[in-house]
Amino acid sequence: MKTIGLIGGMSWESTIEYYRIINQETNRILGGLHSAKILMESYDFAQIAYLQENGRWDELSDILTDSARKLVNNGADFLVIATNTMHKLAPQIEQYAPVFHIADVTAQEALKNNFTNVLLLGTKYTLQEDFYKERLAKHGVNAVLPTLTEQDEVHRIIFDELCKGIISENSCVKLNAIIDSTDAQAVVLGCTELPNIIKTASIPVLNTAEIHSKGIVNYALEGALCQR
Repeated sequence: MKTIGLIGGMSWESTIEYYRIINQETNRILGGLHSAKILMESYDFAQIAYLQENGRWDELSDILTDSARKLVNNGADFLVIATNTMHKLAPQIEQYAPVFHIADVTAQEALKNNFTNVLLLGTKYTLQEDFYKERLAKHGVNAVLPTLTEQDEVHRIIFDELCKGIISENSCVKLNAIIDSTDAQAVVLGCTELPNIIKTASIPVLNTAEIHSKGIVNYALEGALCQR
Protein backbone atom coordinates (compact mmCIF):
# COMPACT_ATOMS: atom_id res chain seq x y z
CA MET A 1 0.00 0.00 0.00
CA LYS A 2 1.27 3.46 -0.92
CA THR A 3 1.81 5.91 1.94
CA ILE A 4 -0.66 8.79 1.79
CA GLY A 5 0.66 12.30 2.46
CA LEU A 6 -2.39 14.14 3.81
CA ILE A 7 -2.39 17.94 4.02
CA GLY A 8 -5.26 18.71 6.38
CA GLY A 9 -6.57 20.99 9.09
CA MET A 10 -8.47 23.22 6.65
CA SER A 11 -10.59 22.78 8.65
CA TRP A 12 -10.08 19.97 11.16
CA GLU A 13 -13.85 19.32 11.02
CA SER A 14 -13.53 17.85 7.53
CA THR A 15 -10.08 16.34 8.09
CA ILE A 16 -11.65 14.09 10.73
CA GLU A 17 -13.96 12.74 8.03
CA TYR A 18 -11.05 12.11 5.68
CA TYR A 19 -9.18 10.13 8.33
CA ARG A 20 -12.28 8.13 9.22
CA ILE A 21 -13.39 7.33 5.67
CA ILE A 22 -9.90 6.49 4.41
CA ASN A 23 -9.33 4.01 7.23
CA GLN A 24 -12.83 2.53 7.06
CA GLU A 25 -12.56 2.03 3.31
CA THR A 26 -9.11 0.49 3.63
CA ASN A 27 -10.42 -1.95 6.22
CA ARG A 28 -13.51 -2.73 4.14
CA ILE A 29 -11.29 -3.74 1.22
CA LEU A 30 -8.47 -5.48 3.08
CA GLY A 31 -10.34 -6.75 6.14
CA GLY A 32 -8.85 -7.93 9.41
CA LEU A 33 -7.00 -5.23 11.33
CA HIS A 34 -5.88 -3.34 8.25
CA SER A 35 -5.85 0.47 8.18
CA ALA A 36 -4.28 3.10 5.96
CA LYS A 37 -0.67 4.28 5.94
CA ILE A 38 -0.99 8.04 6.44
CA LEU A 39 1.41 10.86 7.14
CA MET A 40 -0.43 14.07 7.99
CA GLU A 41 0.43 17.75 8.22
CA SER A 42 -2.33 19.79 9.88
CA TYR A 43 -2.55 23.56 10.32
CA ASP A 44 -3.90 26.21 12.62
CA PHE A 45 -6.78 27.10 10.31
CA ALA A 46 -7.06 30.66 11.64
CA GLN A 47 -3.75 31.47 9.93
CA ILE A 48 -4.85 29.84 6.67
CA ALA A 49 -8.24 31.61 6.63
CA TYR A 50 -6.60 34.98 7.33
CA LEU A 51 -4.21 34.62 4.42
CA GLN A 52 -7.04 33.48 2.12
CA GLU A 53 -9.24 36.43 3.07
CA ASN A 54 -6.40 38.85 2.39
CA GLY A 55 -5.42 37.32 -0.93
CA ARG A 56 -1.97 36.26 0.24
CA TRP A 57 -1.81 33.15 -1.90
CA ASP A 58 1.95 33.31 -2.37
CA GLU A 59 2.38 32.85 1.38
CA LEU A 60 -0.15 30.04 1.36
CA SER A 61 1.79 28.41 -1.47
CA ASP A 62 4.95 28.58 0.63
CA ILE A 63 3.15 26.95 3.58
CA LEU A 64 1.67 24.10 1.55
CA THR A 65 4.78 23.40 -0.50
CA ASP A 66 6.81 23.24 2.71
CA SER A 67 4.33 20.65 4.00
CA ALA A 68 4.52 18.73 0.74
CA ARG A 69 8.30 18.65 0.96
CA LYS A 70 8.24 17.37 4.55
CA LEU A 71 5.66 14.69 3.82
CA VAL A 72 7.57 13.38 0.80
CA ASN A 73 10.87 13.45 2.69
CA ASN A 74 9.25 11.36 5.41
CA GLY A 75 8.00 8.72 3.00
CA ALA A 76 4.73 9.87 1.40
CA ASP A 77 4.24 8.33 -2.05
CA PHE A 78 1.61 10.83 -3.15
CA LEU A 79 -0.11 13.91 -1.78
CA VAL A 80 -3.69 14.70 -0.85
CA ILE A 81 -5.15 18.13 -0.05
CA ALA A 82 -8.10 17.51 2.28
CA THR A 83 -10.09 20.52 1.10
CA ASN A 84 -11.49 21.76 -2.20
CA THR A 85 -10.37 25.39 -2.00
CA MET A 86 -6.67 24.74 -1.54
CA HIS A 87 -6.53 22.72 -4.75
CA LYS A 88 -5.95 26.17 -6.21
CA LEU A 89 -2.33 25.47 -5.19
CA ALA A 90 -2.17 21.90 -6.51
CA PRO A 91 0.16 22.86 -9.41
CA GLN A 92 2.77 24.21 -6.96
CA ILE A 93 2.54 21.12 -4.75
CA GLU A 94 2.82 18.68 -7.66
CA GLN A 95 6.50 19.51 -8.06
CA TYR A 96 7.16 17.31 -5.00
CA ALA A 97 4.88 14.31 -5.66
CA PRO A 98 1.68 13.42 -7.52
CA VAL A 99 -1.44 15.11 -6.14
CA PHE A 100 -4.59 13.01 -6.12
CA HIS A 101 -6.97 15.77 -7.26
CA ILE A 102 -10.43 16.12 -5.72
CA ALA A 103 -12.04 17.61 -8.84
CA ASP A 104 -10.91 14.71 -11.04
CA VAL A 105 -12.57 12.00 -8.95
CA THR A 106 -15.64 14.19 -8.42
CA ALA A 107 -16.02 14.63 -12.17
CA GLN A 108 -15.56 10.89 -12.72
CA GLU A 109 -18.27 10.15 -10.15
CA ALA A 110 -20.60 12.66 -11.84
CA LEU A 111 -20.07 11.09 -15.26
CA LYS A 112 -20.56 7.60 -13.83
CA ASN A 113 -24.08 8.77 -12.99
CA ASN A 114 -24.52 10.65 -16.30
CA PHE A 115 -24.41 14.05 -14.60
CA THR A 116 -22.89 16.61 -16.97
CA ASN A 117 -24.51 19.73 -15.50
CA VAL A 118 -23.98 20.19 -11.77
CA LEU A 119 -24.62 22.92 -9.22
CA LEU A 120 -21.35 23.77 -7.48
CA LEU A 121 -21.44 24.94 -3.86
CA GLY A 122 -18.30 25.98 -1.98
CA THR A 123 -16.25 28.88 -0.73
CA LYS A 124 -16.16 32.08 -2.77
CA TYR A 125 -12.59 31.21 -3.77
CA THR A 126 -13.69 27.92 -5.31
CA LEU A 127 -16.71 29.44 -7.03
CA GLN A 128 -15.30 32.73 -8.26
CA GLU A 129 -11.95 31.48 -9.55
CA ASP A 130 -11.45 29.10 -12.46
CA PHE A 131 -9.14 26.38 -11.06
CA TYR A 132 -11.97 24.07 -9.98
CA LYS A 133 -14.55 24.73 -12.68
CA GLU A 134 -11.96 24.29 -15.41
CA ARG A 135 -10.82 20.99 -13.91
CA LEU A 136 -14.40 19.70 -13.98
CA ALA A 137 -14.84 20.99 -17.53
CA LYS A 138 -11.80 19.02 -18.72
CA HIS A 139 -13.82 15.90 -17.96
CA GLY A 140 -16.96 17.24 -19.64
CA VAL A 141 -18.78 18.38 -16.49
CA ASN A 142 -20.26 21.88 -16.50
CA ALA A 143 -20.50 23.75 -13.19
CA VAL A 144 -23.58 25.90 -12.57
CA LEU A 145 -23.06 28.60 -9.92
CA PRO A 146 -25.42 30.17 -7.39
CA THR A 147 -26.01 33.92 -7.56
CA LEU A 148 -23.33 36.18 -6.06
CA THR A 149 -25.59 36.85 -3.06
CA GLU A 150 -26.05 33.11 -2.54
CA GLN A 151 -22.30 32.54 -2.92
CA ASP A 152 -21.65 35.05 -0.13
CA GLU A 153 -24.15 33.28 2.12
CA VAL A 154 -22.68 29.83 1.45
CA HIS A 155 -19.21 31.23 2.19
CA ARG A 156 -20.45 32.74 5.45
CA ILE A 157 -22.07 29.48 6.54
CA ILE A 158 -18.87 27.57 5.84
CA PHE A 159 -16.50 29.87 7.74
CA ASP A 160 -18.75 31.21 10.51
CA GLU A 161 -20.50 27.93 11.29
CA LEU A 162 -19.34 24.68 9.71
CA CYS A 163 -15.61 25.21 10.29
CA LYS A 164 -16.49 25.74 13.96
CA GLY A 165 -18.67 22.62 14.16
CA ILE A 166 -21.91 24.64 14.23
CA ILE A 167 -24.86 23.04 12.44
CA SER A 168 -27.76 25.48 12.09
CA GLU A 169 -31.24 24.43 10.99
CA ASN A 170 -31.73 27.88 9.48
CA SER A 171 -28.56 27.52 7.39
CA CYS A 172 -29.64 24.06 6.30
CA VAL A 173 -32.91 25.56 5.02
CA LYS A 174 -31.02 28.31 3.15
CA LEU A 175 -28.66 25.84 1.48
CA ASN A 176 -31.49 23.57 0.44
CA ALA A 177 -33.38 26.55 -1.00
CA ILE A 178 -30.38 27.30 -3.22
CA ILE A 179 -30.30 23.67 -4.34
CA ASP A 180 -34.06 23.61 -4.95
CA SER A 181 -33.83 26.62 -7.28
CA THR A 182 -31.39 25.03 -9.74
CA ASP A 183 -32.12 23.06 -12.89
CA ALA A 184 -28.82 21.16 -12.56
CA GLN A 185 -28.81 17.35 -12.48
CA ALA A 186 -26.92 17.10 -9.17
CA VAL A 187 -25.19 19.24 -6.57
CA VAL A 188 -21.45 19.06 -5.92
CA LEU A 189 -20.64 19.85 -2.30
CA GLY A 190 -17.43 21.61 -3.30
CA CYS A 191 -16.39 22.32 0.25
CA THR A 192 -15.48 19.38 2.46
CA GLU A 193 -17.42 20.86 5.41
CA LEU A 194 -20.73 21.02 3.51
CA PRO A 195 -21.51 17.28 3.89
CA ASN A 196 -21.73 17.92 7.63
CA ILE A 197 -24.93 19.89 7.05
CA ILE A 198 -26.27 18.58 3.73
CA LYS A 199 -26.94 14.84 3.81
CA THR A 200 -29.70 14.66 1.19
CA ALA A 201 -31.36 17.17 -1.12
CA SER A 202 -34.00 17.47 -3.82
CA ILE A 203 -31.40 16.39 -6.39
CA PRO A 204 -28.56 13.86 -6.07
CA VAL A 205 -25.70 14.97 -3.81
CA LEU A 206 -22.02 14.48 -4.67
CA ASN A 207 -20.11 14.51 -1.39
CA THR A 208 -16.58 15.49 -2.42
CA ALA A 209 -15.01 14.53 0.92
CA GLU A 210 -16.34 10.98 0.63
CA ILE A 211 -15.67 10.65 -3.10
CA HIS A 212 -12.13 11.94 -2.65
CA SER A 213 -11.40 9.75 0.37
CA LYS A 214 -12.56 6.56 -1.33
CA GLY A 215 -10.63 7.44 -4.45
CA ILE A 216 -7.52 7.99 -2.34
CA VAL A 217 -7.79 4.45 -0.98
CA ASN A 218 -8.21 2.94 -4.43
CA TYR A 219 -5.15 4.82 -5.64
CA ALA A 220 -3.11 3.85 -2.57
CA LEU A 221 -3.99 0.18 -3.10
CA GLU A 222 -3.31 0.05 -6.85
CA GLY A 223 -1.11 -2.96 -7.47
CA ALA A 224 -1.20 -4.08 -3.85
CA LEU A 225 -4.36 -6.14 -4.26
CA CYS A 226 -2.89 -8.01 -7.23
CA GLN A 227 -0.04 -9.21 -5.01
CA ARG A 228 -2.24 -10.65 -2.24
